[in-house]
Amino acid sequence: MTDLTNLCISPDAPLRQVLACIDANARGFALLVGADGRLFDTVTDGDLRRAVMAGMTLDEPVRLIVERRPPAPHPTPLVARVGTSEADLLHLMSEYTLRHIPIVDDDGCVQGVALLSELVKEYELPLQAVIMAGGFGARLRPLTDDLPKPMLPLGGRPLLQHIIEGLRAAGIRRMNVTTHYKGDVITRHFGDGRDFGVEIDYVEERQPLGTAGALRLVKASSEPLLVVNGDVLTDIDIPKMLAFHRQHDAAMTVAVREHRFEVPYGVLQTDGERLLAIQEKPTVAYTISAGVYLLSPETCSLIPDGQSYDMPDLIRRVLEHGDKVVTFPVDGYWRDVGHHSDYEQARLDRVAGLI
Repeated sequence: MTDLTNLCISPDAPLRQVLACIDANARGFALLVGADGRLFDTVTDGDLRRAVMAGMTLDEPVRLIVERRPPAPHPTPLVARVGTSEADLLHLMSEYTLRHIPIVDDDGCVQGVALLSELVKEYELPLQAVIMAGGFGARLRPLTDDLPKPMLPLGGRPLLQHIIEGLRAAGIRRMNVTTHYKGDVITRHFGDGRDFGVEIDYVEERQPLGTAGALRLVKASSEPLLVVNGDVLTDIDIPKMLAFHRQHDAAMTVAVREHRFEVPYGVLQTDGERLLAIQEKPTVAYTISAGVYLLSPETCSLIPDGQSYDMPDLIRRVLEHGDKVVTFPVDGYWRDVGHHSDYEQARLDRVAGLI
């Protein structure tokens, strides 16, 4: 069991205080504990992000997140009693896809927390990641005149560091980073990755190879390949995405997001000169790629060697090859930092605790 220091906080604490607690403990969650020491529930950084995105303010009490949750398929909060064996703890975590379980006594008072990372010292997802970080970032000039886009600062850390830390928290240790434009800035900052708890290999594009071409340069593996665009910030659940990929026996899984926008005019439905109907400022929704992909090892062999090749081209080729491509929805935080407005919004999201 781990130390409770910086893990416990009152259910009546405001969201901003809970965010500070989670930042301080670096565990990604907090225990909501009453004045009597009894466990009220647990909340994760993802819970807080979703609450803020749903309209909660940072001054509202965190207990509202728990009270507004939909019914869960298991007892809440899910706990284990003092004296539960490590084997039983691991079974609970596996059954309910958890990475931590509070330990309580017979009165429901918190005595500790069991962490998957401590029960399984080398917990690691059976896949490697590739972060595509070789682009020019032309739409973000002049910010990218001296820095590659993935190294733009966000809350005192580069965008790419946020991505790497998110992958590390998901259990991914082995990462490849593709570089081209000002790649030396990236390699100097991250080195071999050991200072960030990961192993990084660099794939240098001597010429731009598009959003998929560099994958042919990655060392072949028998494991699935997770591909992440170097300008995408998201709290996507990678273990669930991997389980989904395997469940559907897919050659490729594409993370997707719904993008909605309002047409700022009245839209007319006509038949020749005849007006049939009118919609005033309708909202249109599209399913878009979220810039995160899972590829089976065989899929990478479909990428041409040594030429520019984009991910849409690969998707079309996989489909033409008769292999299965499935989509996995991103229902949490997501932002593509492609324009100045996106970067500014990401900075505001960081201040609000969404990142």
